[in-house]
Amino acid sequence: MSGLPAYRSVAGVTTLTQWLFVRQRFRCFLDNISLTTAQITDGWTKIRGVVFCLNRNYWNISSETQNYVLVGSWGKQTTVRPPRDIDLMFFLPPSVYYRYAARSGNRQSQLLQEVKSVLLPTFSRTDLKGDGQVIVAPFDTFKVEVVPAFVLESGQALICDANEGGKYKTVDPVAEFNTLDWNDRCSSSNVRDLVRMLKQWQRTKNVPIKSFVIERLAIEFVYQWPHKGYDEFWYDWMVRDFFLYALGRAGSWALMPGTGELVSLGNAWLSSAENAYRRACEACYLERINLNQMAGDKWQEIFGFEIPRNA
Repeated sequence: MSGLPAYRSVAGVTTLTQWLFVRQRFRCFLDNISLTTAQITDGWTKIRGVVFCLNRNYWNISSETQNYVLVGSWGKQTTVRPPRDIDLMFFLPPSVYYRYAARSGNRQSQLLQEVKSVLLPTFSRTDLKGDGQVIVAPFDTFKVEVVPAFVLESGQALICDANEGGKYKTVDPVAEFNTLDWNDRCSSSNVRDLVRMLKQWQRTKNVPIKSFVIERLAIEFVYQWPHKGYDEFWYDWMVRDFFLYALGRAGSWALMPGTGELVSLGNAWLSSAENAYRRACEACYLERINLNQMAGDKWQEIFGFEIPRNA
């Protein structure tokens, strides 16, 4: 990042000869977990196919671009490779809501089954499944999860939850995106970079932590981190300091943007975060004294082989 010093001040002493490998190591790491051009093309092909099919059936239009929004990692631009799924929220006409309001039983489950039946003729080779809030289309490369929704006057969305007899739930994908995007822009992409690295940790170590918890903790952490806005030269400290911050938030709650819903952050991931923090502390010390391979070994214990051993 231009205009920022390529050094750190430790105990009042400024040094230019330490941390020689940090910037290159983390730049390479982020490149290694970025989607390839082929994966992006594949994803958009699937998105356009699903949207076209639903628009044709529900809105009587031939459009690949209307009445939907990408949510989850694709929508928030925090996907890591190989991609596992695309979350696509499709907005149904209000008439569909009122048609189901006149029914009895689990209306939300019935609506999910209808959307599934609409997709089935086009995607007959895909084993479509209804799964609580989504229709899952497990394509050969990765799956698309379709969330049927209705737009509210507030701009928020009403989605189905077929669990426990069925109900509707209010969500605000625009507010979620804007909150993450604003914090990311205010920190020179530190938030999205951190989220993507943490998702790699989640995947590599099979950490029982949900993606929205990662996002909320990353946003909170970067907002108050004194070194936010610096480039990859500071990312070893960013990872270390994040895990320390997360340890203090385990078992607590966070507010969802827009709706104000109080959600549990859980604590099943606590021991994994404790281990990662210890490894990160060791790696940061080794980075400071330029022990390249030894530092790389410690980072790989957190993130796997996608972060290079030799920077």
